[in-house]
Amino acid sequence: MASKLAPLPPSFARGLVLIDEAHSQDPNKIDGPDGPKTLPYELHYARKMTRWLEARSPTASPELQLACRAQHFKRYPIPALPTLRVPCGQLGRRTKYLPSHRRWELPRSAFPMTRPGYLTWRVKQKTQAAAQVAALLADASISPPLSEASRARVGALVRKESLATDEETQALEDAACLVFLDDQFDDFEAKADIDEDKMVGILRKTWAKMSGPGRALALAMDLSERAKLLIGRALEPQEAAAA
Repeated sequence: MASKLAPLPPSFARGLVLIDEAHSQDPNKIDGPDGPKTLPYELHYARKMTRWLEARSPTASPELQLACRAQHFKRYPIPALPTLRVPCGQLGRRTKYLPSHRRWELPRSAFPMTRPGYLTWRVKQKTQAAAQVAALLADASISPPLSEASRARVGALVRKESLATDEETQALEDAACLVFLDDQFDDFEAKADIDEDKMVGILRKTWAKMSGPGRALALAMDLSERAKLLIGRALEPQEAAAA
């Protein structure tokens, strides 16, 4: 089925290819069309983000399309380390100058397993991802180059700036929440340290982040019976308060 999203201009399309190339280096693999444990998880997640953005905002701008695709961007940019001996003028080039020990940065486990630890992790994750994506979109293979304004806009969207007032930022947040409900909910709920009350609390927080259009899409999802039950519990107090 053809995408409802507007085709990307060539420079943005090249940027999307570079983002997907980065996602493809995720060492964490899940089952995919080519067999068990063949699909890099971050590439899978990025594709899901695009699919839900299409449902939420089919007229999404090129900048929003790239930001959604890069929302979980975790690859190191090319660091200015002496050991790399990067020639002057080559910082925009990637492959041959990337360190062999590329890592997927900022795992949740690197921060205290507390609410403050979680919030610190999220802020650092968004800030780093935005900087890395903006640097990647300055790559020499993108021709004509993306404007500084477009790169900055993608970065701002990845950081989720002005969430309360920016429609595009809200659309990205909706897409992320929809991916969680569609693709991550059942596995998350099955974790040993997540009981029913805690899951209901998480769902309430997720619901609070979403706009009306995002909530409508969530309610129309083909969810598991367990997910429907917990979402029903999560919405009960809000519906009672509104009555």
